[in-house]
Amino acid sequence: MSSPNPAGVVRAALAEVAKAFGHEHRVELIEQLAQGPRSVEAIAERIGVSVANTSQHLRQLHRTGLVTARRSGKRVIYRLAEASEADIVALLGSLRRVAEHAVASMERVAGEYFHARDRLEPVAAADLAIRLREGSVTLLDVRPADEFALGRLPGALNIPLNQLRQRLAELPRDRQIVAYCRGPYCVLSFEAVAELRANGFDVRRFQDGYSEWKAAGLPVEAV
Repeated sequence: MSSPNPAGVVRAALAEVAKAFGHEHRVELIEQLAQGPRSVEAIAERIGVSVANTSQHLRQLHRTGLVTARRSGKRVIYRLAEASEADIVALLGSLRRVAEHAVASMERVAGEYFHARDRLEPVAAADLAIRLREGSVTLLDVRPADEFALGRLPGALNIPLNQLRQRLAELPRDRQIVAYCRGPYCVLSFEAVAELRANGFDVRRFQDGYSEWKAAGLPVEAV
């Protein structure tokens, strides 16, 4: 029997990873796990999918090696594969950029929804890092509190989007605010920017999100 074609083995491996990304729920699971390790039940509740379906999708990601699992009491805790975490986040970013130009529905929603809420140039990571060192900006994390607890950008203030309108008094009006959440197309930061601008705040959106900042090796804080 002839040995496998090495190039064919590589292509098959690439196809297996591509297949793992081939469902919107699994893409969302990867986005969630990029925030930090979580139990099946916690992720299922966050994304609004049954525990059984969430477990099924996580098992497929596990078989491909994109996530790892450990048992904690009666619960199974999943996380992105540590050795590949930065590459997985980068791959997700690459898929987003390709989809922006290749998939008409994404191009349309980017224009009609995202750009309509924030037409200003977002703040890039390098610029934000400088401004954080200078202390010239207030950093606002609008993710839910449990995600914030898993890790956040240095010095960030957490006001989840659903609490923002009631907590405006906690934010400064004499300096710029930079809002961020899970990633470049995270709805939370776009909605937060629109709300804050409507209330007279000087606010911009971070170009990426927590997972991209962490994957780039930039400093993060955690409990």
